[in-house]
Amino acid sequence: MPEKALFTWSGGKDSAIALHQTLQSGHYDIQALLTTVTAGYDRISMHGVKTELLEQQANSIGIPLEKVFISKKSSNEEYEEKMRETLLGFKEQGVASVLFGDILLDDVKKYREKKLSLIGLKAAFPLWKKNTSKLANKFIGLGFKAIVTCVDSKALGKEFVGRPFDKDFLSDLPKNIDPCGENGEFHSFVFGGPIFKKEVKFKKGKVVLREKRFYYCDLLPL
Repeated sequence: MPEKALFTWSGGKDSAIALHQTLQSGHYDIQALLTTVTAGYDRISMHGVKTELLEQQANSIGIPLEKVFISKKSSNEEYEEKMRETLLGFKEQGVASVLFGDILLDDVKKYREKKLSLIGLKAAFPLWKKNTSKLANKFIGLGFKAIVTCVDSKALGKEFVGRPFDKDFLSDLPKNIDPCGENGEFHSFVFGGPIFKKEVKFKKGKVVLREKRFYYCDLLPL
């Protein structure tokens, strides 16, 4: 009998390949995709993608979406309290584990495990310590389609935002940049692939610089 679980969903490529692997394993019954949304902006936190596109993703995947709203200037305390309330609600419905698409960052893994253990839930990491170059190429090889929605200008130039996440993108990355952007160098939005019933349609909007550091390419739903 598969274990009831939640899947933390950012809308990006690591989430997508981790979910694909999870669904193929048959070990978990995913009750919902859990996404943090910034209220006011109505966008996925960090990735900057409009909620309408997030909802279209979830509909195409066929798993219910659970949005956790945080304020524009959210503190860590606010984020933790909102997540705790949401997770406790799912725990009452029989959820035992929460899955994450993290790959390499030990401090992030320990933080998630600690916070979940405090409320009696387990953390699972389907991609943990996988080779990020192999993962990036596997993602493309499986037929997933993604676009780069955000880059950290301290790591990459403006020309990298708004590009498809494909073999050309990987070959153009500087040698010191993780192929999965695991250190926050870039974020993506997945709009097609083996977990989708149909592609999510959009067109590219303006590229803007926020916080004098992050370049975002706006995606406009069609």
